[in-house]
Amino acid sequence: MVTRWDPFRELSTLQDRINRVFNEQLTRGESEKTGKAWAPVVDILESENDLIVRAEIPGVKREDIDVEVTAESLTVSGERKFDEESKDNYLRVERAYGPFTRSFSIGIPVQPDKVKAAYKDGVLEIVVPKAETVKPKKIEIKAE
Repeated sequence: MVTRWDPFRELSTLQDRINRVFNEQLTRGESEKTGKAWAPVVDILESENDLIVRAEIPGVKREDIDVEVTAESLTVSGERKFDEESKDNYLRVERAYGPFTRSFSIGIPVQPDKVKAAYKDGVLEIVVPKAETVKPKKIEIKAE
């Protein structure tokens, strides 16, 4: 079977791709200006005794971050504020600004009253101790 080459079809495909890229960038830019559509990236680790959450939040002051833990969830929220005083001096703004919220379902019993959080070098680390009922217990096998 012979297929005819149509240069206009390829141009049309290229134009569709370009339009999609520009639309994504414009939509992203608008949401960032209004303070929406950004959230810190996180790593969640599990050790024998704890759940550990590390969130990258550079440029956010410690006092602008809130951490809430319940028996069912962990929520990190806050705001990265834009430097309004020097906004006329910026040549390019790519970082997102405004409020953020990340919530995670914990899924196992924890000790919310013993949660610890530390903020260093733009990384927030939250250590959520597991409840005693979750920790593995070694069972001694008796000889008969």
